[in-house]
Amino acid sequence: MSARTEVRPAPRTPLTRERVLAAAVAIADESGIDSLSMRRLAGELGVKAMSLYNHVANKGDVLDSIVETVAGEIVIPTGRDDWKAVIRESTISAHETLLRHPWASDLWMRQAPGPARLGYMELLLATLRQAGFSDDLTYHAYHILQSHFIGYTVQALNYRSMAGPDMAGMAARFLETFPADDFPHFAEHVQQHLEPRHDDVSAFELGLDLILDGIERMRDAELEP
Repeated sequence: MSARTEVRPAPRTPLTRERVLAAAVAIADESGIDSLSMRRLAGELGVKAMSLYNHVANKGDVLDSIVETVAGEIVIPTGRDDWKAVIRESTISAHETLLRHPWASDLWMRQAPGPARLGYMELLLATLRQAGFSDDLTYHAYHILQSHFIGYTVQALNYRSMAGPDMAGMAARFLETFPADDFPHFAEHVQQHLEPRHDDVSAFELGLDLILDGIERMRDAELEP
């Protein structure tokens, strides 16, 4: 008689803080931040909810940390001498990162910043100062850049939520009943949304370039004897 082979279950992947946060990001990406609960998170990981508290303090800790996880995707350029290129690359990367994770833009403003977000903020401030901006102009330039990054991203996400992938279709339906004779210039603007040349990233970059050129002129005017 041959010896019976004992079949053992495959070892379970250990639960770690990194796995918990990755699962939380995946849930938020798929279903929105309101769908994220400790119970659902535990279910996705195949564990009991109490097991999560060995790795995260509470839901607030999860929210703080998943924003940090997302912020870690932002490209932080190094070894560059061109201050405009550094700010341009990192800011476009930040915008694209939040477009990939639509739930994160609101939490970005509400949750306490951690090392990843602080690193991005520090990069902007340090780059401006090293490029010869005064402390006062750096203060204003930083807030202008952040307002463009957050504000434009939120606007783009709102348009996406209203129209889904069919922005042109929404614009066409809007124009069917819109009093174009009374508001011809706005009607012309809406009509432009039917044209494929308009997209979020190119418009974002246009605004960013205008800001960078403008603050450069302000810096140069301050440096003039």
